[in-house]
Formats: sequence, structure tokens, C-alpha cells
Amino acid sequence: MNLLFDVASCVRATSKFSECTKCVDICPVNTIEIVDNIPAFTPSACITCGGCVGSCPTEAFSLSGFSTIEFFFKFLEEESNELTCQKDLYCCLSVLSVEHLISMAMASEEAVIMDVDACACGGDSDKLQVQLRANIEEANFILSSFSEKEILIKNAQTIKLQKEEDIGKSRRSLFSLKGAIKSKQAFDEAMDADELKEFGIDVSDISKIKNKVIPDKRKLLFSVLKRVERQESYEIIPTEEINFTSQKFVDDSCTNCQICYRICPTGALSSNSKFSLINFDSMLCVKCHLCHDVCEPNAIQLQPGYEIKEMFEPTQRTLATFDIQRCNECGNYFTYTGGEKECSRCKLEEEEARELQNLARQRSQS
Repeated sequence: MNLLFDVASCVRATSKFSECTKCVDICPVNTIEIVDNIPAFTPSACITCGGCVGSCPTEAFSLSGFSTIEFFFKFLEEESNELTCQKDLYCCLSVLSVEHLISMAMASEEAVIMDVDACACGGDSDKLQVQLRANIEEANFILSSFSEKEILIKNAQTIKLQKEEDIGKSRRSLFSLKGAIKSKQAFDEAMDADELKEFGIDVSDISKIKNKVIPDKRKLLFSVLKRVERQESYEIIPTEEINFTSQKFVDDSCTNCQICYRICPTGALSSNSKFSLINFDSMLCVKCHLCHDVCEPNAIQLQPGYEIKEMFEPTQRTLATFDIQRCNECGNYFTYTGGEKECSRCKLEEEEARELQNLARQRSQS
């Protein structure tokens, strides 16, 4: 396997203000670095652990010949419910995101057991273990809010549990494999493995960046949650306990500059044809933090409590509404906040004209 990178999917390619460094932080051999605001890596140094694949919110990183979606369906066919690094995935278990873990737990009749301590992928593998344990903890925390299922970490107790279970029964309680992806085309890779692989942004990448794309791992989670029995009520959990999605609000400092929903990679933030409101769908949010990074007045804020109900009943909330009026001077529409109906550009031009007139008057008097 080789590490692949789609620059058009990376949030750092979308804006120079992005502060996302998840791929850099997780890399156990420190081969990923930021060059001209874009991730770069040396292929020969990469150990293809997949940690960056699992941590990237927009799935910009991937491994050739490996698909987490294919693995998900394959896992449901296997008799064993235990997963071990390198043995079952040919990479590190950290390639599985929180969304993958929740989906696997809900789709399986048996408890999913992960051999975390067996991780020895090379380099600073402690990074991978820490991330994997954090992913399992978060997945279990989310699961506990609406289900009795959980991801188990292998120990003496889970080994006993596994022996007592009938591992021959089908675990496809929620999914049919009909239509599931069986394989992908092999990638034709041509790269110099001993040189730093840098990524520029060309015209085709710019057009791709403008597209709103929902990651496959989120689509998988959608499919699983649709098959889960609804409850009468759902918990509200602390927002800091969930790292793969968010719920937001917009405060009064918002100027309706439109950059947040124009730049959102998945379309979680959106507007209407008149740009008179800001809508938000939390189940499309991948918590890449890009909208926060580009918001100059810091008007976008995280909601203190995350309402689990929206995972099962996706809702498009209206975070802000604006009074859109036509400018009396230029005729263009703008966000009206009171006073004369003049857009900011016309007001600026008028102020500049006054300054020039005052300057000319002062020179004539002297």
C-alpha cells in the first residue's frame, strides 16, 4: 500500500486561514509536514499506518488498495469479531475513525473487540495507540447515549467472552451485502519514493474545492443510524466530548460576509438565493473548524451541549437571518442594518470623495 493525498479535499487547500494539523499530529514517523500551507510527505519514509487517513475530517488521505467502506462490509462477513493491527487491516487500527467504530458497533450483533496493545506499527506508535484509545472512548460515549452496544478493548475478560460466544452466527443484523463494494481499481502510482512529495493547486483542483462533498465515513454512519430503532428521548452531551461533528450558533457580531458557507467543504453551512440567512445541518458537519478559522468577528460558536437527537432526526437549523435591501446608489443588494440604504462599498466611496474634496479645499486655501 502507498499513501495517497487528494489536495482538493484538504481544508488547508480551501483556505490559508485553516489551522488543521491532524495529519501532522498523528504521524508516528513525522514524515508529514506543512509546506506552503499544504500537507507534504516523503513516500519512502511513510509506514502506511493509516493514522492520517483516520484522523482527516474530509478523507483527503487514503491508502492505495484499501477502502474503509470495503473493510466495513468485509468485517460483517467475517466470523471473528476481533481486530488486530496489521493482521486484519494490513495497517493500524487508527485508520478507523469514530464514525467507522460507531457504524461497526451498531451493525454487528456481537461486541467488536480491538487489540489495542498489539499496535506496533513503527515509529512513535504511542501516538497511534493514544489516538485509537481516544477514538474508542469517544465512540463508546456516543453509543452509550442511545444504545447498550460498545467497542471492547482486548483483555482477559474479553478473550473469555469471545470464546463463549457463537462466533459462527451472522453479524449482518443491519446490513445486506447486496450492492456492497467488492473491490476498487488498482491505482497506477508513479512517484519518486525518496523525494518529498509536495502538492500544488491547479485549475482542476480549484473547481473540485468548490464542490461540496460528504465523506464516505459520514455516509456510512447515515446508513447505520437509519436502521437503529428510535427512542422517545435522547441525551444532550457536552460538546467537547464529540470531535467528528458539531452543533453551532451565530452571535450578533456576524456581518453576513458569506465566507463561512461558501467555504464549508460539505455544505453543512448554507444560505438561500438572496443570501438572507445562514442554515446549518450538524450531520453534514465534520468539525474541520474551517468556518471558525475564517470568521473575522468570531461570530460562529459551538453550542455547549450536543443534542444526540439530531443524529437520528437530521435538522437544518437557521442560525441567522438578515434584512437584504437594494442600495439606493448602485442598486446592488446588501445586508441592511439601519440608516440610509447604502451598501458598504458606496459608503466607502462617498467617504473617500469627501476626503479628496477636503484635501483639495485645503490646498486651494493655502
